[in-house]
Amino acid sequence: MNETSRATPANPVRRGEPSARPPSMIRLMRAARLMRATRLARATQRVAPTVGMMILLLLAACTNRGQRIEDIPTAASVEDMATALPLTQNAPPAPFNRVLTTFDLIDNHLNELPGWRYVVQLEFDGTFARTPRETSASAQAEVWFNQMASARRVSLTTTGELIGQTEDSAYEAVRLGPDSFLVRDGACLVGARGDAQTAADLRAGDLAGGVRQATPGGRQEVINGQAVYLYTFSEADLILPPIRPADGGRVTLESGELWIAPQINAAVRYYLNLDVDSVILFDRQLPVSGSVRLRYDLHEVGTAFNITVPFGC
Repeated sequence: MNETSRATPANPVRRGEPSARPPSMIRLMRAARLMRATRLARATQRVAPTVGMMILLLLAACTNRGQRIEDIPTAASVEDMATALPLTQNAPPAPFNRVLTTFDLIDNHLNELPGWRYVVQLEFDGTFARTPRETSASAQAEVWFNQMASARRVSLTTTGELIGQTEDSAYEAVRLGPDSFLVRDGACLVGARGDAQTAADLRAGDLAGGVRQATPGGRQEVINGQAVYLYTFSEADLILPPIRPADGGRVTLESGELWIAPQINAAVRYYLNLDVDSVILFDRQLPVSGSVRLRYDLHEVGTAFNITVPFGC
C-alpha cells in the first residue's frame, strides 16, 4: 500500500464513507461539466431562431387576416377566364380578320355565287309620333337566284297602312336574262324596264340596309349550313334605307348581330332590334315611334334553282 492510501491518525478512514477523489479526477469532472455546458449553449443558439420563427407564425395566425371579406381573394369566374382567351382562337381567316367595309348593303357579293335563297323581314310596332294612335307595318321578301341562267325570282308581301296600301298586298317578280315579269293583283306586266324590272331586282339591302364597317367579334358558329364568324358594329355604322329620322327624331340600336361566311364572302345572318322615335318609315309622310325588327337569313347556298316565267304571264 502506498502512502496516499494509508490511513493516518489525522485522516482516519471511516467505514461507509467514500475515499477522497484524486486531483486528476476532479479536473476530468470539471472538464466534463464545462463540455456539457458548452454543448447546451450551442444547442440553445441553434434552437432559438427556429423557436422565434414559430412564435412569429403563431402571432400571425392570431391576427384578423382572412376574417374580413376584403381579405379573401376574388375567385376568377369561368366566363371571365373564357373571354380572357385571345380572340385569335376564333378569328376568321385573312383577310376577314380585319375590319370589313364591303357590307354597306347586306346582300353584297351574292351575285358571285352560283345560287342561293334568302329571306328578309322588316316589322314595325308603335304609334304615330306624339300621338296615342297605334300603327304597325311589315314587309317580307323571299328571293331565289340562279347565276348560270341569269335568273332571279322575288316574292314580296306587305301588311299595314305604312306601306301605302289600304290592304295587305303581295307580288311576284321574275327576271330571266334581260326580260322581267311582274304579277300583281292578278295581272302580268312584262318589260325590260319600269316596275317589272324594279320589282325583280329588289334586294335585301333595300329593306335591311347594311353596315359601314364590321369588326371580328371572336365567335364562330354554323348557321344555315355555313361556317360563320360574328362581327360587331356600332350604331353609327348602321345604314337603314327604309328608316329616316324626322326633325328631332332618333334611331337607337338595342341589339344586333352580323354573321359572315369567309368561304363564300357573304353575310349569312343579320339581325337588328331598333328603338325609333319620330322617324319616317317607307317614305310615308307621318313620322312614327316604336320598335323595328330586321331579320335577314341566307339559305341553300350553291343550289341552282329552276326559275321560270311566273304563273299568269
